[in-house]
Amino acid sequence: MIVVENLHKHFGGFHAVDGASLAIEEGSITGLIGPNGAGKTTLFNVIAGRLPPTSGRVKMAGEDITGLPPHELFHKGLLRTFQIAHEFGSMTVRENLMMVPEHQAGETLWNTWFARGRIAAEERRVRDKADEVLEFLTISHLADQRASNISGGQKKLLELGRTMMVDAKIVFLDEVGAGVNRTLLNTIGDAIIRLNKERGYTFCVIEHDMDFIARICNPVICMAEGKVLAQGTVDEVKNDERVIEAYLGTGLKNKVKVGA
Repeated sequence: MIVVENLHKHFGGFHAVDGASLAIEEGSITGLIGPNGAGKTTLFNVIAGRLPPTSGRVKMAGEDITGLPPHELFHKGLLRTFQIAHEFGSMTVRENLMMVPEHQAGETLWNTWFARGRIAAEERRVRDKADEVLEFLTISHLADQRASNISGGQKKLLELGRTMMVDAKIVFLDEVGAGVNRTLLNTIGDAIIRLNKERGYTFCVIEHDMDFIARICNPVICMAEGKVLAQGTVDEVKNDERVIEAYLGTGLKNKVKVGA
């Protein structure tokens, strides 16, 4: 689904991404781990079009998408969420979902005058879709709550819900577990697994919670200092001495497990 080839992103003399190459297989839930400052979020931002690369290429399903802006990638089915949720706080949870589909009839002044029936019918369809998403994510009870009033974990579910309002092919999730309690994190994990198995979503997940990564991800990619350090199953990556050294500055002889 995604192939990254020798990608670089420099900020002056700082090489945030330094020759990273990786592949995200269609239909997978790929975990992306690494110590703070490894370049994970910068890599996401370059792939998702929020930052231009210094050099290198990104391909999606064989098409070169290097440097395309986020709105064009959105139409191709590439979406991302953020470590800090970007909800519209003054709108309800349902309204946050309903605004996602583009080119709705009500966005055109002409239609508000002469196509009110079309607008009403489309709004009913979008509302029904939003309610279906809320039920899927088990947060229907929050539909009429202002988004600013729900918890951090519920906002992460809302962000995931936004990806369900369009035909997403691959979703990049940036630290879905940050600030989320264990119960809600399990709910988020369940939703990701269901979307993967039932709807064919491909995911790439940045996360520091190794229990969460172990539960939902295969394969796992570890980055350090802007480079891809290791790739494999959770156990293979966690027991790779290079990975342990990147996290802890020590070797396997100390028998310290990543994420413990």
